[in-house]
Amino acid sequence: MASEPEEGRLSDAKRAPQPRPPADDALQAWSRPVAPVKDLDDVARRYPGRKLTLEGERNPLEFYGTPERPNAFSMDSLEFFFLIAQFFREALPLRLILLLIACQRAGGRIYLTQEEMGTVLDVSRTKASEALQDVMGHGIVFKVKRGCYQFNPPFSYRAAEYIPGTETAGRKAEYIRVEQSDTLNNIREDVTLPELVRYPSLEHMRKAIEDLRQQRAKQRADRRRNRAANQHEEGTEQ
Repeated sequence: MASEPEEGRLSDAKRAPQPRPPADDALQAWSRPVAPVKDLDDVARRYPGRKLTLEGERNPLEFYGTPERPNAFSMDSLEFFFLIAQFFREALPLRLILLLIACQRAGGRIYLTQEEMGTVLDVSRTKASEALQDVMGHGIVFKVKRGCYQFNPPFSYRAAEYIPGTETAGRKAEYIRVEQSDTLNNIREDVTLPELVRYPSLEHMRKAIEDLRQQRAKQRADRRRNRAANQHEEGTEQ
């Protein structure tokens, strides 16, 4: 007759270790304390077969600005910055480009008169106009009407603009959003615009930079040859 298990002693089946679920099993999460996620990339590498989602809406990153010049989500071409830093030999066109980028509204529109540009940059209207014509000549911006200009979307584009005051009374902040592709299509459909505006390219800037470097290299070589010739003549006379 089989003996009954002694009181307080577990049977062999109960004493046997229970198999643990796989490390990535969802059931195991319930037995572990919740830890803050510091790096979503690290989580994605640990669970390559899972799709990560964010349940809550992130707060908009609106740290700076005034109601008159609200912040916005913008996209700037680093290649564009890289080339204009080499191309423009004077500071004023570069300062003007930075001003135009800073004053963009949703959709890349810039509402500034040439007088206002000169006032902000502390130069005369004539100087501001000359710099603006230089910048416009490369298809970077173009004039829509008096006091209104359009930044070419591939170079710099403000995608969305915060509407001040919409976050009051428990409401979420609202934004005006203009898709970059829509603006590009509208520009390309306007046959009255210059070709460089409708189909913008930085290739002419790259070529101009290379030509300038070759020209300066030739000038330096000529100066070295002239110095060497002068030194040779002076030595011959002595």
